[in-house]
Amino acid sequence: MKKYFSLVLFAHSVFALPFAMIGFFLGVTTTSSPFNWMLLVMVLLCMVFARNAAMAFNRYLDRNIDAKNPRTQMRDIPAGRVSANEALIFVIVNCILFIATTAFINPLCFYLSPVALFVVLFYSYTKRFTALCHMVLGLGLSLAPIGAYIAVTGHFSLIPVLYSFAVLFWVSGFDIIYALQDEGFDRDEKLHSIPAALGIKNALKLSELLHVLSALCVIVPIALAPDNFSWFYYLGVAFFCAMLIYQHLLVKPNDISKVDKAFMTTNGFASVIFAACFLADALMRTLLYTA
Repeated sequence: MKKYFSLVLFAHSVFALPFAMIGFFLGVTTTSSPFNWMLLVMVLLCMVFARNAAMAFNRYLDRNIDAKNPRTQMRDIPAGRVSANEALIFVIVNCILFIATTAFINPLCFYLSPVALFVVLFYSYTKRFTALCHMVLGLGLSLAPIGAYIAVTGHFSLIPVLYSFAVLFWVSGFDIIYALQDEGFDRDEKLHSIPAALGIKNALKLSELLHVLSALCVIVPIALAPDNFSWFYYLGVAFFCAMLIYQHLLVKPNDISKVDKAFMTTNGFASVIFAACFLADALMRTLLYTA
């Protein structure tokens, strides 16, 4: 179990999982859908299974590339801690478990489950032919809030879609920052990425633009449904935006030594604190409504 946790970097779940919780409780607090503990557990399981499949498949598909890259040579498959066949079996098992779990949620989730799996698995191929691979990764993680909302309500809605766009732009932006570390390697190996295509300076500018769009996507819901939010949510938005700004202060075109801090620590705090503020806001409003 420990080696598989290492394979899928389970700690990175802090990026999408908090937004899944936002989608879930948005459905519970803004519609007539009741809270259901079993449904919450199934949503969490879907998140785990989909992410396990996506990350393990990425490691499986990139095993030869990772073996060449000095930064990734010690990943589990190149280092021999997990075999390629073990990783592939792990992917297949998690895909089956994901689809099976959606079947117990509602028909729409079940019908859309192959589409979700296609998106999260397809990302691993994209660096071979397009620099927009970062956007595909963002798209995969952006399914978390809308997927959780659909699990609760059985239908689409505008505000959870906005949160999905927030994740899309946010993840795409910070994945560009993360890819700065491999700019030279990607060029040498004919792999595609925004830093390899545009250079570090222009890649950072594009990342900044994507993060501005992400910030707008968490602000717009206030204008669309002002009665659904209070000062707790405003505090979360302020913190999320501050973390977006902070990571761009950490990484400069002439100094990318703090990429890891910008990638993991800053973005991890951004998602967790933002979600915590959203949930606190939703709980406060629910208590006031029932008082």
